[in-house]
Formats: sequence, C-alpha cells, structure tokens
Amino acid sequence: MKRAFKYRFYPSDAQAAELLRTFGCVRKVYNLALAARTQAWALRQERVNYNATSAMLTEWKRTEELAYLNDVSSVPLQQALSHLQAAFTHFFAQRARYPRWKSRKKSRKSAEYTTSAFRFQDGKLTLAKMTEPLAIVWSRPLPEGVAPSTVTVSQDAAGRWFVSLLCEDPGVKPLPTTDVAVGVDAGLDHLLTLSTGEKITNPRHERHDRARLAKAQRELARKAKGEGANRAKARRKVARVHARIADRRRDALHKITTRLVRENQTIVIEDLTVRNLLKNGRLARAISDAAWSEFRSMLEYKARWYGREMIAVDRWFPSSKLCSHCGNLQNKMPLSVRTWTCGSCGVTHDRDVNAARNILAAGLAVSACGAGVRPQRSSPGGRSAMKQEPLRREP
Repeated sequence: MKRAFKYRFYPSDAQAAELLRTFGCVRKVYNLALAARTQAWALRQERVNYNATSAMLTEWKRTEELAYLNDVSSVPLQQALSHLQAAFTHFFAQRARYPRWKSRKKSRKSAEYTTSAFRFQDGKLTLAKMTEPLAIVWSRPLPEGVAPSTVTVSQDAAGRWFVSLLCEDPGVKPLPTTDVAVGVDAGLDHLLTLSTGEKITNPRHERHDRARLAKAQRELARKAKGEGANRAKARRKVARVHARIADRRRDALHKITTRLVRENQTIVIEDLTVRNLLKNGRLARAISDAAWSEFRSMLEYKARWYGREMIAVDRWFPSSKLCSHCGNLQNKMPLSVRTWTCGSCGVTHDRDVNAARNILAAGLAVSACGAGVRPQRSSPGGRSAMKQEPLRREP
C-alpha cells in the first residue's frame, strides 16, 4: 500500500528561492499547455495529448522568451504536464469539470519530483538543483527499509513549507475481523452520535477562533490593495488563523475515524449531500466547520486500508422519523425536536441515537441484500432496497 508521509521543513534562503522559481515555472508550463490544448480543440477540433505537450515543452525551452525554464529541474515541469493530462482524463470521463488556469495568488504552490530528481540517503533528502539537503522536521519515522518514490514540495498560504514523501507502507494491513457494527449519525449539536448511544462532542474549532479570525480579517481589510509588504503580512496572519483551525479539525477527525475503524468491522453512515446542505444560509458556517465530507473521505480510505466495510445508506432514508423499536413512521419531525415518544409503542427516543440505530439497521439490510453502498430510492418492485428485510434491532 502506497502512503504519503508529510513533514514540515525549513529551507535556507537559497533553497526557498530555488523552490519559488520552480513553482513559478510549473505554473507557467501548466498554463501554456492548457492554452495549447484548449486552442487546438477550439480551432481544429484536435485533441492534444501528453506526448504532444512534452514536445512543446522542449520547443518552449529553446525560445528566448522562455529560456528561464532551463534554470529549474525538468522533472517538475514534466509532472505538471502529467497532472494536466490526468485533469483532462477526469474531465472527459465526467468526473470533474474543465481544467482551470493556475493563479499566482490563489493556486496551490507545489512541485513534484520523481526518483531521478532527488536523492534520499541516510535520512537526508536533497532535491535537484540543490547542494544541501532539506532541513526536515521528522515528526514521525518513515517505515523501516523503504525509500520514497515521489516527493512533493509545497508552500501553504501561511508561508509554511511541507514535503510529502510517497512510499510503500508495509504496516498497512487488514485488522483482525470482528462482528461489531456501528451506525453513525452526523450532526451539529454533537459531531457524531453512535448507535451505541455514545455522543462525540462537536469541537467547533472555527467558532473558538472566530474572534481572532475576525480581527485578522479587519486588519487585512484596512490595508491598501496591491503588492505592499504590509498587506502581504496581514494576509499571512489571516492564513495562519485558517491553518490553525484546519490543522486542529483534521487532527480531531483523524483520531475519531481511526478509532471507529479499529473498533468496528462495519461502519454505516448517511449519504449526505453536503454541497446542497451548504446552501442553507443559517447553517452553512456550522456545517463547514463540522467537515462531514472530510470525515467520510477519511473513513472510506481507512476502511479500505484495514479491511473494514463502510456502508452509506440512501440520503432519503427517514432515519430520524422512524421508530427504531417498532418501525412506526412519524409524519413530521422538526429539527427543534430532540426527544420524542412513539405513539405506537410508547418508547421515548433521543432523536440522534434513534437515527443512528436506524442507520445501522438500514445499512445491515443493504449489505445483506447486496444493494451496494448507494442504493436506489426504489427497486423495480417499488420498495426501497433498504426495506427488503425487516429493520434489525441493535442487541
């Protein structure tokens, strides 16, 4: 299993200058190739592939205007063309939209090096065009006896430098199989509610740093727009607050998802459309802070790594309005109702715990009938795939 290990490093002035020059050349080559491919299709209905853009790069380097492309390593430039080819492949497969231009101010600053463009020896990493190794802070060791196959250097908006090393990780193996399953209901009052009755507190990282962020943004707004040093300094201050929020949120989600994967064989969640939920002006900020999409993506790849099963039940499944004890469906269930009593069996439910139990039962039914992780709303017979078997009660 290939895995990326990301570390922070502190470049010297010469290394920082070289990397910034490389970032600019990578961005330039990407935009030139995108322009060439777009123009070829618009004028001649011709598709330009990676090999053609690679030949174009050779010609660009020979011109006087673009001769500076020879001053940096050629490998990151070739990788930029490879990334553009992948972007077009996803576009033609209707998995992504048309590739966008790389902006000097807004786009991510990064460069990718393959094995021919770096040297990794005795725990020291030296990139092409550099004489000294990078001063990396090894916050965790690499797997013993492995060497990186790809190195990606990046700088975030806060000015921090990172290096990501892609290598084989022999430690990623399936965990021992268990018979434990859990349903997970995502929320805002509590980040997650489990079918066991446990509720995981919502850290609300953005809310905790909102005053600091607002102050930094006010200071930025007062600076005259342009390339001034004071405005750049104020912008980095805003970026540092955002980075602090994102880092703490990511750390909390990693801990939660790792724990869920280790303790449970089957994890069932709702197939939420977070993109549509963010259109709610009153809840958009809280939903973004909860990071439900990031939680799901972490859960998916960790389940794949460690041999667990993750099931996403249909988003239209009425998990909150359905009694997990008798199966009676309530007509209405406003968000303000946090506890309710079933009129059929008289059992009092906590809204979120009841929803998590229904999600677990629906996911087990989906798994049993083989409907897949994203079942259709109705089967040819007119019944939901999740209702082909009776809801199972949690023991």
